[in-house]
Amino acid sequence: MSERILVLAVDIDNDLYRKTRITGPVIGRQDNLKSAARLALADPQDTDANAMFEAVRKYDQLKKQGYSVAVVTVTGAEKEGFVADNELSRQLDIVLDKFKADSCVLVTDGASDIRILPILKTRVKVNSVDIVRMKQAESVENTYFTLLEKLREPHYARIVFGIPAILLLMFAVSYYSNYGWQPPIALIGLYLIIKGFGVEDALLESAKGFGFSIYRMSFVFYMAALVFTIIAVIVGYGDLVNATAQALDPITLFSYGAEGFLLVFPIAIVLFLFGKIADLESKRQRYRAITQGTYVGFAIASVMLLYLAAAWIIGQIYFWQLLVFSGLVLVAGYTVAKASLILRNHAVKKTKMKNKQVINDIGAYIGKITDVDTKRGVLVVKTDYGNTLRYDIDRITNITDRVIIR
Repeated sequence: MSERILVLAVDIDNDLYRKTRITGPVIGRQDNLKSAARLALADPQDTDANAMFEAVRKYDQLKKQGYSVAVVTVTGAEKEGFVADNELSRQLDIVLDKFKADSCVLVTDGASDIRILPILKTRVKVNSVDIVRMKQAESVENTYFTLLEKLREPHYARIVFGIPAILLLMFAVSYYSNYGWQPPIALIGLYLIIKGFGVEDALLESAKGFGFSIYRMSFVFYMAALVFTIIAVIVGYGDLVNATAQALDPITLFSYGAEGFLLVFPIAIVLFLFGKIADLESKRQRYRAITQGTYVGFAIASVMLLYLAAAWIIGQIYFWQLLVFSGLVLVAGYTVAKASLILRNHAVKKTKMKNKQVINDIGAYIGKITDVDTKRGVLVVKTDYGNTLRYDIDRITNITDRVIIR
């Protein structure tokens, strides 16, 4: 038959990359079988593997009926929404450029993947939608166990159990401390701000790579950073209590506490970043370890500027001293950041990156490096379709057997 049909499996939250490091799109029967098998081995309960197997089965059926057919799996992003939809659109364009389909059969494992339908309909006619459901999940008993499995996942556990538990504890502590209901409400408001502006996701991503273990050298740095943080809080609180007796205005009173805290806290920041560097070195991620130098420079400069501002408010330094010391702090921070940048460029020069694959931070394949221009700080990447892309070296987040850019 002359009609060309595309059998399309969808993994909108990119479990395939997160669990197997396979990047989408996955094109062809053999590659889909291998990828689905690896995903099933990595997580036998993941239904995306079943959707991929179903897509291959549908491919075989249509092939037997004489259709010109291709089977493909496209992936989105862990952070669903615009990022996932944008990645799905990009991969669809790649697939449809390779295989000029007349129509499409969509295979999904649930409602969330149906998001691709409006995107897909703008590009090709959709003949059929096949939703793969696990037979074991049809009974009430197995629905119960499915819910239990979901509640074991950190994301859902934090929402269902973690947040209510924290709220109850805060109200209990506040009640027995005679602080009333205002502090818990203030903390709830702070959490909603963090959640609303997306800060929570950034904090959780940072926490994933923390690597806290007593068997690593970084353990000593992390423990020391924790100790100095506690000392900084104690010093700041002591200065705040001492200043309270002087009947000062709120800004000056706060500045006394901040000045004591910020005097010690930079040591904790440096120790923490040294721990991160030690962790990255142990994982042979030297490029990422070098980039921590930039964070050291910016972190120290920011904290010291706040310390100088607090010291000026409480009258420990004159305004001209504030300007001079601030200038010196900015120069020192810039020097550390610049030195880190020089070391990063040197690391790029020493690393043989030509012909290495380039992927972005959500696991989407971009192309291969054809040239590295260290003078201009540019990577030249060629896609599979002959397009030439240029990326700033600063966008590199890691260099292993592949180059990862943000």
